Amino acid sequence: MSKEKSDHLYILIKSLRKSEKRYFKLRNTFQDTEEPKYLKLFNAIDKASSFNEEKLMAINQWINPVQFSNLKANLYRKILQSLKEYTVQTNDDISLREQIDYIQILFDRSLYSQSMLLLQKVKRALIKSENLELKLEVLKWEKNLIPYSLGKHNLLKVSQIIEEVNDINRRISRVNQFTNLAVELNAVYVKSGYMKNIEDYDNMNQIFTRNLPVINEASLTNLEKLLWYDIHVSYYNYIQDFEHFHLYSKRWVNVFDQIPNTSYLFEMYLKGLNHLMNGQIRLHLFDGFQETHKKLRSLANHRLISINENLQIRLFKYSYAHQFNGYFMLGDFATGVSLLRKIERRLEGYIGMLDKHSELVLFYKIASLYFGNDNYSDALKWLNRIINSDDEDIREDVHSFARMLNLITHYELGNRDVIEYYVRSTYRYLVKKGDLHQFQHYILQFIKGLSRDITEKGLQKRFVTLREQLLPLTKNQYERRAFVYFDIISWLESKIEGKSVAAIMSEKALLIKNSSNPSHG
Repeated sequence: MSKEKSDHLYILIKSLRKSEKRYFKLRNTFQDTEEPKYLKLFNAIDKASSFNEEKLMAINQWINPVQFSNLKANLYRKILQSLKEYTVQTNDDISLREQIDYIQILFDRSLYSQSMLLLQKVKRALIKSENLELKLEVLKWEKNLIPYSLGKHNLLKVSQIIEEVNDINRRISRVNQFTNLAVELNAVYVKSGYMKNIEDYDNMNQIFTRNLPVINEASLTNLEKLLWYDIHVSYYNYIQDFEHFHLYSKRWVNVFDQIPNTSYLFEMYLKGLNHLMNGQIRLHLFDGFQETHKKLRSLANHRLISINENLQIRLFKYSYAHQFNGYFMLGDFATGVSLLRKIERRLEGYIGMLDKHSELVLFYKIASLYFGNDNYSDALKWLNRIINSDDEDIREDVHSFARMLNLITHYELGNRDVIEYYVRSTYRYLVKKGDLHQFQHYILQFIKGLSRDITEKGLQKRFVTLREQLLPLTKNQYERRAFVYFDIISWLESKIEGKSVAAIMSEKALLIKNSSNPSHG
């Protein structure tokens, strides 16, 4: 087992809950026999605070270095087998796959009637399922067993099976068509973020229109509707059409009102709530946002959450990310920072379990929260985690705007001696990534000018000038993405009016709330 795979073994063991570890030990402890070596290794790694092969072998001299690779591979396999057994009672898909394996075992032993009885049981259990691949696998076995269950209605049964297979294949084809397009749209967004020019728009529009089938939405199953909305949400988010983004996110969430048990496609439900809140943020729908966030947080007690780490991480990520977004909307940075400091240690534990895209967005959000509360040194710490990241090809826009905010943060800290260096470094990065647009040009020139000696009156004039330059860009479809990441207009107004950024944003939020239609959202 390679070093990377050894690290995977350590991470897998550390991811286990106490009940799962107890189950594994009970499953692999045998009376009147010596403790297996793989179990001894499990206990040794479980006790370790970090993974170091040399240290592990030095402490546990019973380990034979020649056999160590095979021992680790065997332990990894044993843990997965244990987890499968542990979760089979609570995960319907795993349970049904196991039953299908039993069908094959019985078939191979020529126990055809028993195999058929089990097959019918599995088929009944799959009636309400959206797992089309499992349904197709069951139908395959039903065809295999027909010659061994001859009867007067066999011809009718064969016709029914063929019709079911054709229907499932059509649905699988449509689902694959939807998921292929959704994955392609998402890949573009994860790489570059929001569109930045006409070429980006044309490219995305071509992908969307070329691959989007003509469909009667009412004819779709619940799963197909969710995938259909996923495609539209991805497209409208990328082109920053937040009205349609919000509309399709709302339809996405509404699908679950038609499903009595929300455990059905639960992960898609969380994802839909996340998109809906993002749409409500972009459209300043305060009341709708609070209502949806409350619904999201109430899911923490859902029965599925306790057994699925993937859902736990998603719920944690969405719940806290949107709690911080709520503070952004209201300009309440102080409360946001207070919460952040309370959960920061726990947050670090979750960061390593996030995908790189979510990680970068979270770092930027935290940095912006600290910046809004005038905690500039803390903001720099999180911005540097983005700037020093090796993942420059993931969310290139976040990397670009992290460098812009980094410049402004150094200005706020009075680090005039390094501003020239960071201006040149940022300029080179933006040129390299093809992201040097009007917004970036104005900011770079502005920051560069601030590094020179300037009077208070001259400084105020520069702030006013920059605000006048940037305001028209908020209406430009290829420039306005900059204002999604950081409300620089409010920062400029705070300098012009001598107020804090939080005060400016709070005043704006109050005006929007008072002027908005309370029924909208």
